[in-house]
Amino acid sequence: MANVTLVEKPKGLVRRFAFRYTRRAFGHVVEPTAAAANHGGVLAGWGAMEMIASRSWNRFDPTLRGLVIHLTSTRIGCPWCIDYGYFETVQQGVDPKKLRNVTRWRESELFDDRERVALEYAETATGSPAEVPTELARRLHAHFDEAQIVELAAWVALENYRSRFNAGLGLKSEGFSDKCEIPMAGRQNSGQSS
Repeated sequence: MANVTLVEKPKGLVRRFAFRYTRRAFGHVVEPTAAAANHGGVLAGWGAMEMIASRSWNRFDPTLRGLVIHLTSTRIGCPWCIDYGYFETVQQGVDPKKLRNVTRWRESELFDDRERVALEYAETATGSPAEVPTELARRLHAHFDEAQIVELAAWVALENYRSRFNAGLGLKSEGFSDKCEIPMAGRQNSGQSS
């Protein structure tokens, strides 16, 4: 159960627009939108950031972005973000096996050096304190240009915002990943997490 009332009938232009948008995008109003609708300024700010990110943050490889975002949400432990992130990333063509093993990126042979350094960055930047060692920054520069590194940092920060917002408000899975042809590992292995 959410920690705040999930708005059902939006009042005001921004809230009505957000509800209309999420109905078109998801088939229904998702809980993060219904929760954020309690504060029009938060809803508008979040919506603006998401719109700008989706339209102009395009320097970083989309497959790697999906892996980084999924790792970030699993490190924070946000059920809503893990569920939706898995669904969205599989729909974009990312190998579900990689997603199911993203938390084991160090041991798994599925990941190359470029993916490993991005995942290490995501893990480090999601930690507290978020201190990125000089040696890790050097390895990032061996695989990515400046704009890509900035965008990587932005995606990790945005997913930290999403995951901490949703988890902090008690928002749970809405069953998006159930719609994937290949379910998350936890659903096929008697409840064990991936």
